[in-house]
Amino acid sequence: MRPVRTVARTLLSGIFVVSGAQAVATPKPFMARAQRVTDRVAPLMARTSPRLPTDPETLVRVNGTVQLVGGLMLATGYFPRTAAAVLAGTLVPTTLAGHSYWREDDPTQRRRQRTELLKNLGLFGGLLLAAVDNEGRPGLRWRAGHAIVDSRRSVSRTVRHARRGTRIAARSARAARRLPG
Repeated sequence: MRPVRTVARTLLSGIFVVSGAQAVATPKPFMARAQRVTDRVAPLMARTSPRLPTDPETLVRVNGTVQLVGGLMLATGYFPRTAAAVLAGTLVPTTLAGHSYWREDDPTQRRRQRTELLKNLGLFGGLLLAAVDNEGRPGLRWRAGHAIVDSRRSVSRTVRHARRGTRIAARSARAARRLPG
């Protein structure tokens, strides 16, 4: 199954690597649509920390950088679950900013934007699957549950052995008292 995961992650990451590189190199084409989201997010960011960038060009470049790096991490298998989760997070503002088809008046543009929205939702679903994929290894919940069961067994075994040892020691003491001496 490993080759399938590798190919799937590489294919899934391709769009993020390409669009992230484009956003970093030339953010201008993305800025008009990004303005819808950045205008709402910028005041929150400014209140959180005045040092955070709030201009659309920088935010587009930051988002592009995160997508580029996250896409490369997902493609190469370097922290793939984390990379998939981060990419899913970047997809939310990207989708809201770029594909709000309900605002389009032109029927052709409306259909195109709806298709793009559905494509992004499909990518989001794939990223969610990649984010929880543990490559066939037991998950944290399973391991924690089994660790608890194993520790209970170990404690029970230790108590049993201690009781047995106490009984053997008591028998040995009684036998020693019976010996002439």
